Amino acid sequence: MRINHNITALNTYRQLSSNNDNLSRSIEKLSSGLRINRAGDDAAGLAISEKMRGQIRGLDQGARNAQDAISMIQTAEGALNETHSILQRMRELAVQGSNDTLQTEDRKAIGEELKALASEIDRIANSTQFNGKTLLNGSIVTSLHGTNGAQVGDALGTTGPITVSKIDVSNAAANTMYTFSDVGNNLTLSASVNGVTVSQTLTVAGMNTAGEQTLNFNTLGVSLTITGGGDPNDTGADIADKIATNLQSVNTASGSSSAQFAIGANAGQNMLVSFGDMNTDQLGNASNINTLVNSVGANLVIDTLAKAQTLITEIDAAIVDVSTQRGVFGAAQNRLEHTINNLQASAENLTSSESRIRDVDMAKELMSQTKNNILAQAAQAMLAQANQTPQGVLQLLR
Repeated sequence: MRINHNITALNTYRQLSSNNDNLSRSIEKLSSGLRINRAGDDAAGLAISEKMRGQIRGLDQGARNAQDAISMIQTAEGALNETHSILQRMRELAVQGSNDTLQTEDRKAIGEELKALASEIDRIANSTQFNGKTLLNGSIVTSLHGTNGAQVGDALGTTGPITVSKIDVSNAAANTMYTFSDVGNNLTLSASVNGVTVSQTLTVAGMNTAGEQTLNFNTLGVSLTITGGGDPNDTGADIADKIATNLQSVNTASGSSSAQFAIGANAGQNMLVSFGDMNTDQLGNASNINTLVNSVGANLVIDTLAKAQTLITEIDAAIVDVSTQRGVFGAAQNRLEHTINNLQASAENLTSSESRIRDVDMAKELMSQTKNNILAQAAQAMLAQANQTPQGVLQLLR
């Protein structure tokens, strides 16, 4: 018999320590509801579940983004509903003005209402906002740029200085590079669209006094607004040269003049929705409403039957333009609603999978906790008995 080393007690103590550790882990899992509380519980499972958590939170945020996008689209579409009502009233007035029972004074009265209604269309286009973003004036997203492409905020390098304040590509071709070139104060914008080279040349005015100048390449659907000036050296030729040299191009992406919505959990899972310019100078056929109703002077008078008849045709085209934009909004909204359902279903299924990895099975763990608790108590009792075993040596000393 040996008393310096109580092997039985040591073995029992080791078992007791192990049982206490197991009991402690079981209690931790039961109290937290998690099977994995630290990497040591399941390193591989932790890594997998963290990836899943990233996907789940991304999907949830994507669904919220889509809901915000729907709200944004509804705001714009609601404004265009009123634009439609205004255009219908303008058409009614144009039909009224087409009647030869009217005198010039009568048509002047009609022209005044047309003027007010056209101003309201512009006000709606320029003031309809969502979270500070103006939605219907073509400025929600300017062109997407490549190297040396024109961007809002670019300085021309003139002594003024003059900077780019707006780029409108609402009616431009998608995924196209529009290149500037100049001769004197003539600025040319050209591009290859569907294999055909198209170009338009405008005369650039000098900006010896501070102000704003819009270069509207309407044939190409590109408009560039520059602001500043105030130096004698800011001549038209100088500005044209700086635009061709420093800006070089305007580059549109596929879906240019579109708002981009992140509707997925990963990079690149985006949706583009076109937000066109709904001002009166962008609606209708080649001669826009604002130009047409201004054709007889500042009072927008439709002083002849022929002009009133022409206005009917122009307003019809404008109504089609607004209908087309509203159709885009409606289709996008329906798509986003399906997207939200898909994202929520994906998040639900991923959550279920992540739960199987990360969460504890309470019933199973309670069984384990009960077992470990019994084993710990039994080991404690056996340790007490093992500590008594060496006392048998005293019987040999009697």
